[in-house]
Amino acid sequence: MTVEQTETADICRVVVNDEEQYSIWPDGREIPAGWREEGFVGPRARCLEHIDSVWTDMRPLSLRRAMAGEAG
Repeated sequence: MTVEQTETADICRVVVNDEEQYSIWPDGREIPAGWREEGFVGPRARCLEHIDSVWTDMRPLSLRRAMAGEAG
């Protein structure tokens, strides 16, 4: 199997939850409860690269909000 065949067979969607945590999910499978499509679809490796570029703060949203409230 070539790299192109592997990438084509391994298409995923980037998903995000209410805490703004990212993951990938196989294209064509139902997204689990609590997650929604982020909008990026592609080969697994490209999805992971996309997540690396957009998920810059690993803290869950609730923690970021709590920390911002303590600082203010």
